[in-house]
Amino acid sequence: MAGRRPPDDDRPGGTGAPRPARSGDRRHGGVVTGRAAQAGGVEVVTFGCRLNIVESEAMRAVATAAGHTDLVVVNSCAVTSEAVRQARQAVRRAARDRPGAAIVLTGCAAEIDAGLRALPEVTRVLPNAGKAEPAAWARPGHAFPALPPASFGPRAAGGHTRGFVEIQNGCDHRCTFCVIPFGRGASRSRSPERVVAEIRALVEGGAAEAVLTGVDVTSYAAPGGLRLGALLKRILREVPDLPRLRLSSIDCIEADRDLLDVLADEPRFMPHLHLSLQHGADLVLKRMKRRHSRADAVAFCAEARRLRPEIAFGADLIAGFPTETEGHAAESLALVADCGIAHLHVFPYSARPGTPAARMPAVPGDVVKARAAALRAAGEAALARHLDRHVGTRAVVLAERGGRGRTEDFSAVRLSAGVEPGSLVAVRIAGHDGRELRADG
Repeated sequence: MAGRRPPDDDRPGGTGAPRPARSGDRRHGGVVTGRAAQAGGVEVVTFGCRLNIVESEAMRAVATAAGHTDLVVVNSCAVTSEAVRQARQAVRRAARDRPGAAIVLTGCAAEIDAGLRALPEVTRVLPNAGKAEPAAWARPGHAFPALPPASFGPRAAGGHTRGFVEIQNGCDHRCTFCVIPFGRGASRSRSPERVVAEIRALVEGGAAEAVLTGVDVTSYAAPGGLRLGALLKRILREVPDLPRLRLSSIDCIEADRDLLDVLADEPRFMPHLHLSLQHGADLVLKRMKRRHSRADAVAFCAEARRLRPEIAFGADLIAGFPTETEGHAAESLALVADCGIAHLHVFPYSARPGTPAARMPAVPGDVVKARAAALRAAGEAALARHLDRHVGTRAVVLAERGGRGRTEDFSAVRLSAGVEPGSLVAVRIAGHDGRELRADG
């Protein structure tokens, strides 16, 4: 799971239980707004990472264009056993709430969990590969309308607030706790021309922010040797009207010089990086088969902050990994301050069948729970300190639905009534409640 951000509600620091987001919802940084299912039509229930959200929007568009009229798609996640359990619940709920509807199961859990695939309520299992392509949804005797390729690409969420653009899929690494490579396959990168075209389409559609997403974003490598940092430069150069560009998650050890140059020199590249750290103890990182050390993580954060002093970091940390001692757990706690993490996401370790970590000596469940709670408490204190620094300052906020928005460093802000979603507004920060900032007026 190198560089891959876990599911938005089951990621480190989330609730520990991934909640479904219906396709078309706004969901970024853990924000989920539900939309009631309509009778008939195409409904997509999405679990997991931002890449799943991108693919869900594409599947909904393609399935609708193909003429499907009574269909529920469950786009599953396999990163934890809880994610699989909730996908199973979603299938059964769909069968109960939409009797007669076809139920299509797809996503990573559908790839690796035979029990999920065998549910009697499932009409069809769709592999991850090609699941958003028109051919996967074709119906006999129904011709697709003449839609441009961008219609099957990125979708702006939250009233054209932002759009997610897939730049890469799959993973070549084998972290000992992760099953995602089995569900997503080997790493492959999309062409820079297609990425630029999709971002241009987002901007033309009114999106103010583009978020680049994938399974292992920092492994991006297009034909000809173009790496992630060079892709960022090309996007900013060729789409000058894009107000904001953001990355979903990165692996610090893979960050190239061009990426750091963009961070230092490009104000339209947002000063927020979410880091796939996973732990703060070198021995545990080795047993996880991670490719960075604790010192690597601390040094990267220090260098990024030197280049962009206003930067904020998010990070994933796993609590209670097999063989973790009290000393190891203390090193993860200390990493929150040593890296200056503002947005911490905590995973209680979840054993995944077939992974090397599942065969290692387990930490007792009550200890895992206590260590996760300690990490979350450290994360809450770190976030409060981060928000304190905003009080009394002015910030440019991208307004979202529900009277909220995000600063450039991804801090959540509660806005006054009447702010149009998708607009960039300058506000004065009057205070905060420990979780989100409050704009004056």
